[in-house]
Amino acid sequence: MARRKKSSGFEDMLDLLAMLPWWICVALAAASYFFLHPWAVVPPTADIAGRPGDMMAAVVQKGLIYGLASIGQYLLPFMCLIAAAMSAWRRKQRKALVSTVAQAQDAAALDGISWREFELLVGEAYRLQGYRIIELGGNGPDGGVDLVLLKGSEKFLVQCKQWKAQSVGVAIVRELYGVMAARGATGGFVVTSGRYSNDAQAFARGRNITLVDGPQLFAMVQRARQSMLSPRTERAPATVTKPQAAVAAAPSAVAPSTAQPACPRCSAAMELRTARQGTHAGKSFWGCSTFPGCRGTLAAA
Repeated sequence: MARRKKSSGFEDMLDLLAMLPWWICVALAAASYFFLHPWAVVPPTADIAGRPGDMMAAVVQKGLIYGLASIGQYLLPFMCLIAAAMSAWRRKQRKALVSTVAQAQDAAALDGISWREFELLVGEAYRLQGYRIIELGGNGPDGGVDLVLLKGSEKFLVQCKQWKAQSVGVAIVRELYGVMAARGATGGFVVTSGRYSNDAQAFARGRNITLVDGPQLFAMVQRARQSMLSPRTERAPATVTKPQAAVAAAPSAVAPSTAQPACPRCSAAMELRTARQGTHAGKSFWGCSTFPGCRGTLAAA
């Protein structure tokens, strides 16, 4: 990704808080005010007794606490409320970004967005698959990791590369694999708007790393948009007479095995295949259509 500009501690804190849902930021604003407000009361000097030196130290200490609490009781809630607005805006921005890209003709739309929008798009695509997202931005000491995906007790690392003119080489994939081992991640994803070199694809085979190229990401975004729209589309239950119900019963029993599912790892379309060797030889299963780039599988009904 592009190199980030240096930011201040205040901006870093806002960015960190904005990763939380907006309602949590609002709750933190209220909690910080009610916690600090009692400390923002001038301590009576008459209650401080003891030797002059101890009294002076106590006065200075309480005065320092008073000063910090007086500022903090307004500054921290203000920061939390700004972060809440940023969080709500980013959520709206992500949804709009998914809708805009999904309505494009092909994966070339991925090249027309900024690197920041590219990361937001990737994060939202995985969020709508049921992952919890932690945005790192790739500017830390973690080998350029941009996102952390959490699902249950499993952790996955994501590196985003919006490279238009060159393919992603094996060095990037090898670097992510090393970070995965160091952080105990279950798996990893490298997501690009372009393609991968042959060496990169060969290195990812046999390791729990999924390479997602431009067309695969575009398909993920389109499915993400469908998942956003599907809860709003409610169809009225059809009135079926007994003869119609008897006729409809046969296709409904076959539908689960013939419907083409999406890959649980990269969301690409899956193909029905037959195992040729091993304990499951001769049995059917769903395999990712991008194999060997992705080795996601599902049991066939």
